Amino acid sequence: MKEHNLTGPKKAANLSINVRLLKMARKRKINLSATLEAALVEKLQAQDVSEWVAENAKSIDEYASHVQKVGVFSDRLRRF
Repeated sequence: MKEHNLTGPKKAANLSINVRLLKMARKRKINLSATLEAALVEKLQAQDVSEWVAENAKSIDEYASHVQKVGVFSDRLRRF
């Protein structure tokens, strides 16, 4: 998985936001930059997971099929 570094340099960015949301956030003193960064990290991590699963789907399916047929090495060691 990729690491999403929040300690790197900052760059100003223009964006548009719903007026009511902006007013509510300002009233509650919500840091918009920090909130956006946290949301972006969450979104990026979710996409990283989805991409990893897609890239490894064939191997995951092959392993699942192998386990279905022959089990796993610990099957013979279990006592329950």
